Amino acid sequence: MKVRSRKVDKAWYRDHVTDPYVRQAQREGYRSRAAYKLKEIDESLGLVRPGQVIVDLGAAPGAWSQYLRRRLAPQGAAAGALPGTIVALDMLDFEPVEGVTFLQGDFRDDAVLAQLDALLGGRAVDLVVSDMAPNLSGIGPADAARMADLVELAVEFAVNHLKPDGALVCKSFHGSGYSQQVRLFKDRFRVVKPFKPKASRERSAETFLVGIGPKAMASGA
Repeated sequence: MKVRSRKVDKAWYRDHVTDPYVRQAQREGYRSRAAYKLKEIDESLGLVRPGQVIVDLGAAPGAWSQYLRRRLAPQGAAAGALPGTIVALDMLDFEPVEGVTFLQGDFRDDAVLAQLDALLGGRAVDLVVSDMAPNLSGIGPADAARMADLVELAVEFAVNHLKPDGALVCKSFHGSGYSQQVRLFKDRFRVVKPFKPKASRERSAETFLVGIGPKAMASGA
């Protein structure tokens, strides 16, 4: 088992260092290759524009916040003059990104959500992006349930905070429970688009669901 583990580690490292997206991220100053997943989704759907209010859930190590910050100010911006608002949240520590407000905490904690609401100051949100994923145990049903829980939390936050034409980009896993997550999106958004960016490794079950235009929920729903 130890020999096999070393072989897997070496194979992962070889794939990582030769990955064109890893190399591009290093050249362009992104903290991870994940930036190009959001970039591809954004360029396909035109989600990010200067002046927006954006919430980045599961933000560490910060590549998505970096991309969002660059999109809000394509020509750059003086300190404190970013044309828009980005609030990032994660349980993990987060190296500061200029112009991004960071909140450290567990998104499942009501007190953390209250702090996030306070940072937004009652403003409606244009875009919610969620790269949240559970720590995988290797037990399929348990991992699927944890992923589904995070997707549901992101959807509920989004529909309660988005503008009528706002959008949610949310990580999911294509496997057990995925069809139910698609159904949840269709129930809660007017437009739903599944997306598998080229920057997601082909063997990965990772996929993204994009919901645009939250539906008004009936009272008591």
